[in-house]
Amino acid sequence: MSKPTILVTNDDGINAPGIRALIAVMAEIGNVVVVAPDSPQSAMGHAITINSTLYLNRISVENAVITEYSCSGTPVDCVKLAVNEILKKKPDLCVSGVNHGSNSSINVIYSGTMSAAVEAGIEGIPAIGFSLLDYDWNADFEQIKPFIKKIALEVLAKKLPEGTILNVNFPKLKEKEIKGIKICRQAKAIWAEKFDKRKTPYGKDYYWLTGEFVNQDKGEDTDEWALSNGYISIVPVQFDLTAHHAIQYLNSWDF
Repeated sequence: MSKPTILVTNDDGINAPGIRALIAVMAEIGNVVVVAPDSPQSAMGHAITINSTLYLNRISVENAVITEYSCSGTPVDCVKLAVNEILKKKPDLCVSGVNHGSNSSINVIYSGTMSAAVEAGIEGIPAIGFSLLDYDWNADFEQIKPFIKKIALEVLAKKLPEGTILNVNFPKLKEKEIKGIKICRQAKAIWAEKFDKRKTPYGKDYYWLTGEFVNQDKGEDTDEWALSNGYISIVPVQFDLTAHHAIQYLNSWDF
């Protein structure tokens, strides 16, 4: 059987250690095409480039199994360009990450890593977003490689339900310390945000966004609970944002 074609992208940029680790794992499974931002694009969400030009730069690599492109746009731009301009047919799998830092709970809304995976899902491509709860640029990704490979192989073998993408988060633990994998729901949490207001030497106000993550969810079936208790969390997410439970209620209103 021919090897699967795997699209790899991220939001930390093509040179980030997280994506280099992910590329190495995917090269053990199939033929890899990398299309990733040429600079960090964290917290870009599902942004796309419409008011400026986009550039792709083919990167020469010695390994024939891996083809790499850097892109001047967002993570979602990378997926769109890969599907429409680079690949002759849709890949068998899209993986995004490994993100430097958490994309659990409400963070999924802001995440460029997960938005790239969601874009692939919109295109009908099985997709996974991977994140490690370690913001250090030199984080140890070796510990999670076996789990990444196992999850990717399961998705390739079993297929995902239509319209479903996996949001996978790894706790900052050694491989032997990880207790296992939990299928979870997204925890209800918020960022208690504030702005640090300052002035330039010319007297103009400017702001730095700061805040504290507040987990409001005490459930033991959430991603936050799993991660804080030594488990890898997998949350199935979807791009259909319809609040189906509210339809009947709203139909009772007098419009």
